[in-house]
Amino acid sequence: MALIKETESTKTDIQNKSLGRHLGTTIRQLRLQHNLTIAAVSERAGISRGMLSKIENSLAATSLETLEQLANALGVTLSKLFQNYNLPLGAAQLVKKGEGMEVVRRGTRVGHTYQLLAYDQGPHKTFEPFLITLEDSCEEFPAFEHPGTEFIHMLEGKLEYRVGKDTFTLSSGDSLTFRGEIPHNPETLIETPIKFLAIIHYDTPNLEHSEE
Repeated sequence: MALIKETESTKTDIQNKSLGRHLGTTIRQLRLQHNLTIAAVSERAGISRGMLSKIENSLAATSLETLEQLANALGVTLSKLFQNYNLPLGAAQLVKKGEGMEVVRRGTRVGHTYQLLAYDQGPHKTFEPFLITLEDSCEEFPAFEHPGTEFIHMLEGKLEYRVGKDTFTLSSGDSLTFRGEIPHNPETLIETPIKFLAIIHYDTPNLEHSEE
């Protein structure tokens, strides 16, 4: 009986560590995706920078209350932090219409919202597909920069999209590919509503480090 208890305890410890790694990776990816520092998120969540760093690196357990505060600080629901936990490797992911994870770009003045259509498993992102909808023709967007290559395919509407010094007019059916390190942003919304797919492919595993 003692052997059984020890085995069950070991199994529980492994599961807890696995969940901790999943939560830490998810929180870090969301924070960096929103261009937020550890200091900014910890202040919004009401926890110390050291504690947030430990959570992201799965060095400390945390309560559901703290996780909810972190989710609010990142602009997502608590359930999103647990989404896709413990899925079999290689499992197919189905995201039904309208069910993509809504993300709020708190790192911008605009508060740009869009839907993430797939969720990479593992510690490093290889690609990110987004469905972006723009409806306010008066909206202004700051320039975005990120690693990897970005591919845009227009589904609806018409806009001018700036990449570095060049501006491209995109209509339904048009596609645009560019390096993510070059500053880029929607410049003029010509015909709204506008809807397009934006897929970011990372050339190498996106090794991300915590920011103080």
